[in-house]
Amino acid sequence: MPTPRRQVGSPSSTAVSTAVSAVGLRKSYGDRTVLDGVDLHIPAGSVFALLGPNGAGKTTTVQILSTLVAADGGQAQVAGHDVATSPDGVRAAIGVTGQFAALDDLLTAEENLLLMADLLRLGKREGHSRARELLQRFDIADVAHKRAATFSGGMRRRLDIAMTLVGDPQVIFLDEPTTGLDPRSRRTMWDTVRSLVAGGTTVFLTTQYLEEADQLADRIAVLDGGRIVAEGTADELKSQIPGSHVRLRFIDSAEYERAAAAFPGAARDDENLALRVAGDGGLDALRGLLDRLDVAGIQAADFSVHTPDLDDVFLALTGHGTGKSGDDTAAPLHVKETLR
Repeated sequence: MPTPRRQVGSPSSTAVSTAVSAVGLRKSYGDRTVLDGVDLHIPAGSVFALLGPNGAGKTTTVQILSTLVAADGGQAQVAGHDVATSPDGVRAAIGVTGQFAALDDLLTAEENLLLMADLLRLGKREGHSRARELLQRFDIADVAHKRAATFSGGMRRRLDIAMTLVGDPQVIFLDEPTTGLDPRSRRTMWDTVRSLVAGGTTVFLTTQYLEEADQLADRIAVLDGGRIVAEGTADELKSQIPGSHVRLRFIDSAEYERAAAAFPGAARDDENLALRVAGDGGLDALRGLLDRLDVAGIQAADFSVHTPDLDDVFLALTGHGTGKSGDDTAAPLHVKETLR
């Protein structure tokens, strides 16, 4: 069942430097603790990515921050509104796109947008104006009068996000927005996210694609076992993981042996006449390595620099692969039903 939208009214015009903040968020279902003291601080106008294995609590975090589910403990504010004491203020300032496109397949693209405008009570003239603008912005104006059921996965996702933007939200929650999309559609969606942030919107992104977080996010947090186990920029997270090295390859076996003697700690690959020299992957370390080769009169055929990627970070921090998309909890279904 698609996650319902919680976007009512129009956002406050007051600028808020911190778009989302949370301190000590806790949530349990029965004897299962889903969130165990989560802290967040997300500046306005940025992209924040929340990573974690299935069941880590990503979707639950989004549900709490978007007022779909109440936290058991802790405090959170979104766009300057307290999630617990001012839920209507939060809902007026946000848009939510769940893991599955929440479209009415019997309606056309334009009709879906107008339906959302009616729900937001924008007025007929403003609603039509907003619909035309979004159809153009998301490059679906040429299919405005075609039913959503005929759309490809990428087009459905674009329309889904366009519906989220009808109320011009300050903060958008995108819960695994590119799941199931082909690579071309995924990159189109990345461009869409970048354009939203360029316009001042804050994007809270959960994703199972680590490249997606690497490409889009200003900051990334890794959630595991209900706790934030690491947070920083993609480069900061990668720098915490050992494994950076320079691979030196040689054509002449004599040169290879001389290099092995010059770098006694390097890992050898005798079959390919290659050495793996550990380092931090930085320019200073690389410059020092090349200087040592030059001083020793050793010539390498080529070299390449290898640094840990977010996959390495994810595995090191969580001990899990990313797995497939799925709900973090089994309980929220009845909550979704009550919001219809």
